[in-house]
Amino acid sequence: MPTPLIIDGRSPADQELRHVWNRCLGAGRANEALRADWQAHFREAVEVLGARYVRFHGVFHDDMFVYRVEDGGGFGPPSQLPEPVYTFAYVDKVFDAILDAGARPFVELGFMPRALATQTETLFWWKAHCSPPQDMARWTELVRTTVEHWIERYGLEEVRRWPFEVWNEPNLVPHFWTGTRTEYFELYEATARAIKAVDPELKVGGPSTSVFVPDDRYAGETQDKAAEAPTAAAPDPDALDWKPVWIHEFIEWCASRDVPVDFLTTHLYPTDFAFDAQGKGRPIQRHVDATHDDLVAMRKIIAASPFPEAELHITEWSSSPSSRDAIHDTLFAASYIARAFLNAAALADSVAYWTFTDVFEEGGGGIGPFHGGFGLVNEQGIHKPTFHAMAMLARLGDRLLLQAPHGAITRSSSDGRLTALFFNYPQGMGTRGVGSQRSYAETRHLAEVGPALRVQHTVEGLPAGARVAVEVLDWEHGNVAEAWHAMGSPLNLSRTQTAELREVADRLDRTVLTASADGVLEIDVELAPWAVMSLVEQTEPTTTS
Repeated sequence: MPTPLIIDGRSPADQELRHVWNRCLGAGRANEALRADWQAHFREAVEVLGARYVRFHGVFHDDMFVYRVEDGGGFGPPSQLPEPVYTFAYVDKVFDAILDAGARPFVELGFMPRALATQTETLFWWKAHCSPPQDMARWTELVRTTVEHWIERYGLEEVRRWPFEVWNEPNLVPHFWTGTRTEYFELYEATARAIKAVDPELKVGGPSTSVFVPDDRYAGETQDKAAEAPTAAAPDPDALDWKPVWIHEFIEWCASRDVPVDFLTTHLYPTDFAFDAQGKGRPIQRHVDATHDDLVAMRKIIAASPFPEAELHITEWSSSPSSRDAIHDTLFAASYIARAFLNAAALADSVAYWTFTDVFEEGGGGIGPFHGGFGLVNEQGIHKPTFHAMAMLARLGDRLLLQAPHGAITRSSSDGRLTALFFNYPQGMGTRGVGSQRSYAETRHLAEVGPALRVQHTVEGLPAGARVAVEVLDWEHGNVAEAWHAMGSPLNLSRTQTAELREVADRLDRTVLTASADGVLEIDVELAPWAVMSLVEQTEPTTTS
């Protein structure tokens, strides 16, 4: 057993710290995972960030060629097959790559193959078919055949460890779903029963709905934009009663019909977009702790439901749901997500950052190397500040010794190593979140928000002379989008520029703290606004760089 520690003169708490930030990471669509750069970025996410699962759209989309009703004619007309045929060559490549990297799929079942869809080409440039099936029996046969294929290829014990989520954001009609709420519930029921028929221990859940809202726009079968007007007109959106979409109704449907629910999923972007009485949309940014508050609400709902043991997975989360939000590329986002994840750690089973890479094509390829993509790395694999924040979170131990408004001190139960993460989400922000911006230049005003933060803690009980590696991400260190801005924001990077930005991105401020001869570590650091700092006790000699 490691020697007990004393922190700030007191015996510390010793609580479980769930690493909700890296249990699952998001990605765009299955076909993108066939790319060499996607796979390289994912291997790094597993090795450095500790990712254990990955979730993406489109496993049944036409570009994965799973559901085949024609032989494929090439230059000639295709011939109709007498019965559907299922081919898994592309899917196998993707799933093999995920497993070979040391992670697992968090399987989102969707979207509809063209030959089964009631409406086609409904979403994105790659024309996802987001509709109910023409024939539910054909859909469940597709699901059953696919799951049986995975069991045959990877083994039942392995596939039992994969969560199966039915669809994505079906409340967003006519985008991610063209049917009604009841039609989605029917799809979920049929899919869940098909999965459990293959093996009762396979895990299934939903409804994967989008965000919280403070009005009744989703109270009926489809969205009622007229119900959004009070939200759009509200002088203080944070004073409204924000609530999840379809969660109560989903629970009631499944409970009344004895439909299995192993986990509940929803998305918690801290934003909204409400239409006013004239039909004009208003973007709304919620307060900095909106994610925490929404998770508390979800936990209460689950505890009071007929499924109190159901896990809670937030299968998409970021500072905003836009893949063209320049905040994603910034130091400001890094401090924001470090704060949000630590505050969420006790409240969910996973919170999937959307996404780990800018190899993401919902709106087509990005325009420029820093275009506001969701990724922790850009298309060239250059680390954004958010990547470093996630790496710092990943280094934390599994035992929480101290949680403060500015960070946490932890220890590993396996080797006793001390680790910590501190951040300065500046006091001048008040309760505001980081918001959204269309260009990097428009984000830079946040650099003026302060003040600096002095972080002081004393840790007693370490080995004599213990060395602790310190790594700081701040405006002067690792701020790669600012370096790109200083270059003149080139749209197409030269090889030299790419190499220079890659070096800047990873040039954090690295030093070492040393405990005294009687094992006392004094932490006394001034963190600049927006800075994020990691401390890791070393087991071997450390050199500075």
